[in-house]
Amino acid sequence: MDDFLAARLQMAFSLGFHIVFACIGMVMPFFMSVAHFYWIKTGKPVYRDLTKAWSRGVAIFFATGAVSGTVLSFELGLLWPGFMEHAGPIFGMPFSLEGTAFFIEAIALGFYLYGWDKLRPWFHWGTGVVVGISGLLSGILVVAANSWMNSPSGFDFVDGKYLNIDPIAAMFNPAWFSQALHMCLAAFVSTGFAVAGVHALMILRGSHIAFHSKAFRIAAIFAAVAACLQPISGDISAKDVAKRQPAKLAAMEAHFHTQKRAPLIIGGIPDTAARKVNYAIELPGMLSFLASGDMDAEVKGLDQIPRSEHPPVTVTHFAFQIMVGLGTLMILIAVLYFLVLWKKKQWLDRRWMLWIFVYATPLGFIALEAGWTVTEVGRQPWILYGIMRTADAVTPMPGIAYSFYLFTAVYISLSLIVTWLLYRQIKHLKLSS
Repeated sequence: MDDFLAARLQMAFSLGFHIVFACIGMVMPFFMSVAHFYWIKTGKPVYRDLTKAWSRGVAIFFATGAVSGTVLSFELGLLWPGFMEHAGPIFGMPFSLEGTAFFIEAIALGFYLYGWDKLRPWFHWGTGVVVGISGLLSGILVVAANSWMNSPSGFDFVDGKYLNIDPIAAMFNPAWFSQALHMCLAAFVSTGFAVAGVHALMILRGSHIAFHSKAFRIAAIFAAVAACLQPISGDISAKDVAKRQPAKLAAMEAHFHTQKRAPLIIGGIPDTAARKVNYAIELPGMLSFLASGDMDAEVKGLDQIPRSEHPPVTVTHFAFQIMVGLGTLMILIAVLYFLVLWKKKQWLDRRWMLWIFVYATPLGFIALEAGWTVTEVGRQPWILYGIMRTADAVTPMPGIAYSFYLFTAVYISLSLIVTWLLYRQIKHLKLSS
């Protein structure tokens, strides 16, 4: 393994683990706050128990998210000094603001965890809401920094120099809104389905049914609403990518040839040598419609992009198909859930309904990882799109492969510890009701 590949793999593994911890840490405080709201309004002990149980989960993921996020910050300097030398002064603002949001989140979480029976009920609830809002802002700010890599702005690039730097324009670059919206909804979908699935399994096992039923209902509604909204953000993102990163869109769809009334490809195996897709289902004109709103519009293919600037087509295409396929499946589950809520409430406790959510537990996070793969791999060979290649930013320091092995072991260990802590929390659940 050469150092360039090791550096890319280390960053990929670090981001892959951190994104799960971060998304759960962003979303769980909202679940916790909803349960707390019901506790204040109804006085039912089951909601107090649920709030306290979820607050312990929030604390666990806050800690792991902080650790994994700090490691990522160091890795940017360790692995990509060529990038940070120029990019740091330009996109440092969202990172500094993210640090501020993180400290607010930490202070609010401290008030929340130690405020039981000490703070006024609504003030105590408010600190939990602040935990959720500040965590969500942290995620948005980090995504703003990543979107800048996909849509560089806020500076002039003249003769290899970065001039007239405007950090505000860099932070609010053309891609930040579409990426932030898509990422936030994905966090709610993935976390919502995972939490609902866990509680559905506990209901099926006959464990504290009243407690887990309340938890399941809150998580399932969040997941279902976010899943139904996700196609809107997906459409916004697709049109944005088509405009700014035609090579990424072409790789996502394995669209080798520029053409009008371009078909949307479902499935298939790309053959990059023959420049075609085998075994695919084609929907005529739909790619043109998704990219521009016009079924007869021309969509740029990989044939108009230099081969040296082609993203890895096979990986990007498969990741995109996984993301869209699982996203569609979760939308169908969400629609079914809302139909049951509307017409057949007695079906909510049916075993088949609960098993659907149990089997859907990992789907959101698989789709999340696939979507992140599309974002990062689809940008290659650029670390800063159209300006700096990834190969030019990597550290010259030798022995990165050993760093990759070490960090991978650390993240796997961290994941095992978190899984054990959560299992312990669920197994030794203590209820007052």
